[in-house]
Amino acid sequence: MAADHDRDVLVPVGDSETLRRTVTYAVERAHEAAASAGEGATVHFVFPARWRSYETDRENVVSASSLLDRVVAWAEEDLDELIGEDEARTVAFESATVGTSEYVFSPGDFADVIARYADANEVGRIVVDPSFRPGGNVPILRSFEEELAERGFDVLEAPVTRRTSRRLPFTDIGLPEFFVVYAASLLFYLAIGGWHVTDGYELATGAATAGVVTLTLARVTMKGELPRLGYVGATVLRMAAYAPILLWEITKANFALAYVVLHPKLPIDPRTVEFDAAVWGDMPVTTLANSITLTPGTLTVDVSRQHFIVHALIPDAEDDLLEGTLERLVRFVFYGRESARIPSPFERRDDDGGS
Repeated sequence: MAADHDRDVLVPVGDSETLRRTVTYAVERAHEAAASAGEGATVHFVFPARWRSYETDRENVVSASSLLDRVVAWAEEDLDELIGEDEARTVAFESATVGTSEYVFSPGDFADVIARYADANEVGRIVVDPSFRPGGNVPILRSFEEELAERGFDVLEAPVTRRTSRRLPFTDIGLPEFFVVYAASLLFYLAIGGWHVTDGYELATGAATAGVVTLTLARVTMKGELPRLGYVGATVLRMAAYAPILLWEITKANFALAYVVLHPKLPIDPRTVEFDAAVWGDMPVTTLANSITLTPGTLTVDVSRQHFIVHALIPDAEDDLLEGTLERLVRFVFYGRESARIPSPFERRDDDGGS
């Protein structure tokens, strides 16, 4: 439950078309509250991080810091206009980045990290930018604002005017998102059907099916911004390099497991291994979980965000798992070469004082 502090205001910050007006509205509310109470107030500008922990994405770290600096500068300008030259300054500004050490994905995840900061700083009122939707806008999930209200905060939506975006009939997506999902659905349909591109019936059926799939699933599929073309291309190339390495790891594990099975004493030592993987996002986490399962001797039992529970049949399988070879390769595929510097699960356990 949020603390009862009427004067202070928290503003979740993201780069949006209505951010400037939201900042002004938050400063006005804090100034009014401070003037009414005769005491000072603080506006907290908080950037909920979407990148991976261990600060592997330096570009996003710098971008977030720059945005927060710009927001504070706007707030200072707005306050100067409100109080004039002679009036004492009753509103202070703080800025912070939260959620850098955990995996945040859904609106509820973002609300959790915002709520922890708000509770720690005794802030009970949150001003939200209506154009900023951390975690996307998925029909089956509560919105970011609803999640914050559920946690006991007084949530105010800044009264700003947004540009009307072009949306397709019967859906809540734009043309770029529609095209991406439609093209992927159509290509998948044709690939399964054997690429009968000269068959008019196949083309017509594929086009209709892709349209239905897109209208049904695009809002769920396109939960964030469209990925950059360069990032997609680099990821595909790195995935192509990852495939033969994974096959080699599977081959080695097969030989190790075959030796154990054929050994007269059958030296197995089944155990359950738990660790937090340094991968973030649905696709990287799923790729790592499937890679572990495909490798003989290990089976992914359960995954909760970054926390993996894996069954290992032999000690060597556990050792390979904690050495982090697959984890490091998956990070390379999705995050690039710099991510290889992150310590392995075994090294992270030592750093945390684990056994």
